[in-house]
Amino acid sequence: MSGAATHDEILYGKLKLWQPQAGPRVNLDTVLLAAYVRLKPRAGSYFVELGSATGAVSLLLALRFPQRFRILGLEIQPELEALAQRNRLENGLGERVSFRRMDMRAHRSLSAESFDGLVVNPPYEEEGRGRKSLLESMSIARQGNLGDVFQAASWLLKQKGRFYAVFRAVRTAEFLASMTGAGIEPKRLRFVYPRAGKRANLFLVEGLKGGGSGAIVEPPLFVHDDAGYTSEVLQAYELEGLP
Repeated sequence: MSGAATHDEILYGKLKLWQPQAGPRVNLDTVLLAAYVRLKPRAGSYFVELGSATGAVSLLLALRFPQRFRILGLEIQPELEALAQRNRLENGLGERVSFRRMDMRAHRSLSAESFDGLVVNPPYEEEGRGRKSLLESMSIARQGNLGDVFQAASWLLKQKGRFYAVFRAVRTAEFLASMTGAGIEPKRLRFVYPRAGKRANLFLVEGLKGGGSGAIVEPPLFVHDDAGYTSEVLQAYELEGLP
């Protein structure tokens, strides 16, 4: 692999992760997305992650839901996919987590309606907009097309399959319109604020493919208070996840 990588402890050491020193790295978005996922108490859930990078979300979900959860991560960048493969083996999750070097736009190479759930932290900037990173991997991670995300999600999810994402609050209307246009109905929505009195900068969403209309807007999630991280955000760093 070209470029240096660091070996970091995530969730207070519950997960050890190789990730590029200069490139896509785990941040609060990563942790919140993994903490927002809910599973019904049954065996056999099979998820897919679009744009899995070094595998953090997939691996965190496998830790959160032992024995009754499998996930496939799709990543187009070979260096990130190689780190993800290393991470799944070194964390002892090779039997339930797998990664594939693949462009999400090639989703039809996978069987239609083959996954119970899908998670994605989509690119935040539209292609051709925003500042270009000097690092190719960062540029790819930051820029993309929501249409590609939802075409893949619509193809891969089973009917009544669950969709989970984190995205920028400023693009909420565009995101939800694309989501419903793909036949995935928002069911839970939670806005994330840097602190009380500030505007939301992120939102978390759970959708249901083929679901009926009607969504719950959950209480706001504040990241910081006067003491630092709020108790709810700290709860996201535990395996129980967000309530």
